[in-house]
Amino acid sequence: MGNLVSWLGDAAPPKSTFSVDQIPDLTGKVVIVTGANTGIGKETAKALLAHGAKVYIAARNQASSEETVRQLKQETGNEAFFFKLDLGDLKAIKSSAEEFLGKETQLHILINNAGVMVPPVELVTSDGYDLQFGTNVLGHYYFTKLLLPVLTSTAKATPEGKVRVVNVASCAHLFGKLDFNTFKDGPARKKCTTGALYNQSKFGNIILALELAKRYGDQGIISTALNPGNIRSDLLRHVPSIVQQILSVVVLYPTPQGALTQLYAATSPEAASLNGKYLVPWARVKSPRQETQDPQLGKALWDWLEEQVKDV
Repeated sequence: MGNLVSWLGDAAPPKSTFSVDQIPDLTGKVVIVTGANTGIGKETAKALLAHGAKVYIAARNQASSEETVRQLKQETGNEAFFFKLDLGDLKAIKSSAEEFLGKETQLHILINNAGVMVPPVELVTSDGYDLQFGTNVLGHYYFTKLLLPVLTSTAKATPEGKVRVVNVASCAHLFGKLDFNTFKDGPARKKCTTGALYNQSKFGNIILALELAKRYGDQGIISTALNPGNIRSDLLRHVPSIVQQILSVVVLYPTPQGALTQLYAATSPEAASLNGKYLVPWARVKSPRQETQDPQLGKALWDWLEEQVKDV
């Protein structure tokens, strides 16, 4: 019952006290936003560009991303850069990280925004992982891991001594748990609903963000997780259209609203003190489900993730 009450509270948040106008000047800052070709990620990239950041859109769909780059140039006067990132393919993730590192020697902000929500259960990643866990958790973990050296060296080189890693989770974590037997394809996974697998992946996002905060906070990494809110976006593409129509009437907010909390976490001077915290709409700190804070579960997930990528 408590989880439902918490969800209802986040679904109808108070008016935001943070706006994009409060984003500081980001000239000289290098930013990656995954999945920024569409939806909340696109709105996030737009606001960052408008404040002078050098923004990389890391996404799977090249045609869509190139069109987004064109639109954002028109809207902000500033050019974003694209590199291909398929979070469902570990070898491709490694190539993408190497491509970025061949272009840049600094990275100030990493926004792990991309995600997949309630696809058909039979869909798996190139490496045979559940599509939602493989993309939302394992893919972002590996991409972040490969960028940790440049993140920590950038933190050392900046006056504030900090960089940000922002991990987009969801209120769906309130209904999730981790079943390690379902991370890869197999009989246990096939018994799950796609909704349960999505909830699990968002639960995993919060655990991973906290574990990253614990392990790398002393090296200047500020790792946060957040619920962006119930937003009209392309993330709902696998949700039946009748359900989308009902949601639009009842609880969905415009896409730009969905970018606010992650923009706050990524850029606000106050958010530099929020290592390991969870945020909810709009730009408020709140406690996630208590189970996500279990240190043994955090270590177990981290160890499992390490094991999956050690031979890529």
